[in-house]
Amino acid sequence: MKKFNISLIINILGTLLLLNGAFMLLCLPFSFTSDHNAAQAIIIASAITLASGALARFLTNRSLTKELSKRDGYLIVTFGWLFMTLFGSLPYLISGYIPNVVDALFETMSGYTTTGATILTDIEALPNDLLIWRSITQYIGGMGIIVLAVAILPILGIGGMQLFGAEAPGISADKLHPRIKDTALRLWYIYVSLTVLECVLLMIGDMPFFDALNHSLTTIAIGGFSIKNESIAAYDSAYIQYVIMAFMIICATNFTLIYFGVKLRWRKIIENEEFRNYILMMGLMITIVTIALFQLRETEFEQAFRDSAFNTISILTTTGYATSDYTNWNPFLTTLFFTLMFVGGCSGSTAGGVKVARLTVLFKNSFAQLKRQMHPSAVIPVRLNGKAVPQDLTFNILAFIMLYLTIFVFSSIFMSMIGIDFLTAIGGVASALGNIGPGIGSVGPVDNYAHLPGIGKWYLSLLMLVGRLELFTVLMLFTPYFWRRY
Repeated sequence: MKKFNISLIINILGTLLLLNGAFMLLCLPFSFTSDHNAAQAIIIASAITLASGALARFLTNRSLTKELSKRDGYLIVTFGWLFMTLFGSLPYLISGYIPNVVDALFETMSGYTTTGATILTDIEALPNDLLIWRSITQYIGGMGIIVLAVAILPILGIGGMQLFGAEAPGISADKLHPRIKDTALRLWYIYVSLTVLECVLLMIGDMPFFDALNHSLTTIAIGGFSIKNESIAAYDSAYIQYVIMAFMIICATNFTLIYFGVKLRWRKIIENEEFRNYILMMGLMITIVTIALFQLRETEFEQAFRDSAFNTISILTTTGYATSDYTNWNPFLTTLFFTLMFVGGCSGSTAGGVKVARLTVLFKNSFAQLKRQMHPSAVIPVRLNGKAVPQDLTFNILAFIMLYLTIFVFSSIFMSMIGIDFLTAIGGVASALGNIGPGIGSVGPVDNYAHLPGIGKWYLSLLMLVGRLELFTVLMLFTPYFWRRY
């Protein structure tokens, strides 16, 4: 096995920091929209980030060998997210609005991983420039700063497929274009276009421009950061809730299918088995929750349906917005919402969780195994979208799900060991690992993570990263054979 290309790794990390620093400067126009701002802190943070990125590029340009291995890709992705989080927390720390290092890193990691968990007890106390930075971190993380870098790496003469594979491991092999650079650019065109469209629609519903922009950034990213303490409930608007519901559903769909939709190739969407199961599951869950909630509360059917649909879609797509506290409805519904935290959206989307495609293959393989028990000599393949799923991919999915559940159980035990009650422990772990935001217990949709001990916040931050990069990318770095030279 070849040595790591250290110069190239540092050079690419420098590029990511340059991009991160440039994104910080986008917050400055909003510094003048309120009486108090963090403009000075943002300028200093951006300068530090840009200088660090430029230095990394300068020190490695001369010795650069443009050959990127898969191992290099895993390192770049993992350390890229860590460095982005470290430098992305500077605006909070320097401004003093989040003076605690652990809290600042937790909030920033929650942003870049599109988790949406927060330690802020009064979100509305932040100035507008920090609020928009908080939303931008989710927007960057939603599509992946790595994919953005992939779009420009070919300009440097560096192939980016290794990075793309490490950033988005999974079972979706579809590409919008044979060249990875063009794929990344097309993804970003769709991403930005959806953001603009949602922003306009929210403004039509009388949401102020600043609010509409922030919520568009975090909806499209499936992030869930809101600029209001009461989240979307603060607007008390059926129209706004339905608009956000629609975009949560769209953006938790495989972006390849969204591209087909833009091209009016509807048959490709309808024939996609994962998408059909995704919509079917969502419809079934909304129906169950609506019936249960309508019987539970004395309210109009439309209100019960809207509360049920919004919160079900928010959890199932791992967005994390809230319009009401589902943990106060009844034990059955609380358990149901907790179960939904393990599902997630479609593969190839910005959603977290296990993903519908993996669960589809899991159930199909289980039923196929029952048939094999009855007919040992029969060849019974597992099919997805009419095509046989390779056996090694099936094993990969089974390993992923087993590892996911193992991490959940171990992490829940660990959180309980440090003094966190059982419901909060399992709710916080499921939320962090699935990149959801709200959990159950004392970290529910109307609560926050500020009260957790420091070690708990560190651990949940790690789980956010592991979940965002779909387990293997990060965990691989902890194995001896990853570092071994042959």
